[in-house]
Amino acid sequence: MGQRSGRQERSKKLELALSKTMKAEAEVQNNKEEDEEPKAKDQRLTSVFGVADLKNEAIGLYNVGQSCCLNSLLQVFLMNIHFTGILRRITVPPHAAQKRRNVPYQMLLLLEEMQCGKQKAVSPTALACCLSVYRVKLFVQHDAAQLFLTLWNLIKRQMKKPQLVEELNDLYTICVQEHLACQKCSSESKRNSSMLTLPLPVLDSSSHVLKTLEDCLQYFFHPEELTDHNMCFCEQCGRKTPFLQSMKLVHLPQTLTIHLKRFCFEKSADIHKLSHYLPFPQDLDFSAVLTENQCQADDNEKAAWKYELFAVVAHSGSTSCGHYCAYIRSLTECKWYCFNDSEVCQVSWDDVKCTYGHSNLHWGETAYLLIYMKKHPQ
Repeated sequence: MGQRSGRQERSKKLELALSKTMKAEAEVQNNKEEDEEPKAKDQRLTSVFGVADLKNEAIGLYNVGQSCCLNSLLQVFLMNIHFTGILRRITVPPHAAQKRRNVPYQMLLLLEEMQCGKQKAVSPTALACCLSVYRVKLFVQHDAAQLFLTLWNLIKRQMKKPQLVEELNDLYTICVQEHLACQKCSSESKRNSSMLTLPLPVLDSSSHVLKTLEDCLQYFFHPEELTDHNMCFCEQCGRKTPFLQSMKLVHLPQTLTIHLKRFCFEKSADIHKLSHYLPFPQDLDFSAVLTENQCQADDNEKAAWKYELFAVVAHSGSTSCGHYCAYIRSLTECKWYCFNDSEVCQVSWDDVKCTYGHSNLHWGETAYLLIYMKKHPQ
């Protein structure tokens, strides 16, 4: 208890010190922004990001308080030239207070600093301060899948131009059709829905290991029988009956995010990490993986379902004490880099494959998010 109390006190002191530093830096940044003509600043940002989309050099981000998860996701966003193409066309908030609270604008400033500076890494403190307003705290063990959704929704909500919101949706949104069919009278209901990630289980319903990413995809779209206590009420039958629940793929976006559900609840209600070996390919053709019954798309749509791996967000350690890093393939250089906070180095595909996992290495590095990019965007 004494050791834990000591750690909590040190954590509070660190957080307080960081908070003061972030406020001071925000004030300095504010003064600079107020001194600069708004029109000139807008022109400078547009000019910088026109060039940045071509360079996308690999620059690290300092860890500013257990921010490895945030840093990894920021690198995935900012190394995506399709995303930065949208980001650099946002409306710049007119007032200093609005700028401090605007996530897309703070990401834009961070990208500018990363692309224009000559340092090996930059500090994301201003963006972290901005995110803290929306309850994205430092000194917290974040889940990368949940934090990705939080960041994406904040970005979308704070983009003022409808055209950019539409482009952001097109870039990331997956469209599916949900089917629910009564097994007694064959009545069926359909509903279109969308999602930002494909949350793939890595175990089947009998807790057997799914051996490949393709197996996980097929299992995710496999129909499920709802029987016994899972039965649904059928209006035509007037009672609860067995149902067949299924999901069909309608549309895939330019940037596809796959969430490997490696964290699961045990009977004791504790969260357990599944570290078993699960290979994933560099090239992925969904039309070849899924059956006709698992798709609700025409031939033109399915012809565009050919993907190439763009990034891997990997987790090492346990559920309570872990670390994230990102492996990203530069879209301009076609080289793989490992982004481990402030440390960035070029790596090989064999290095990326080390994130497949291993049953005997529970603390080892395992892929958690896979980001695929369409080979031939429509």
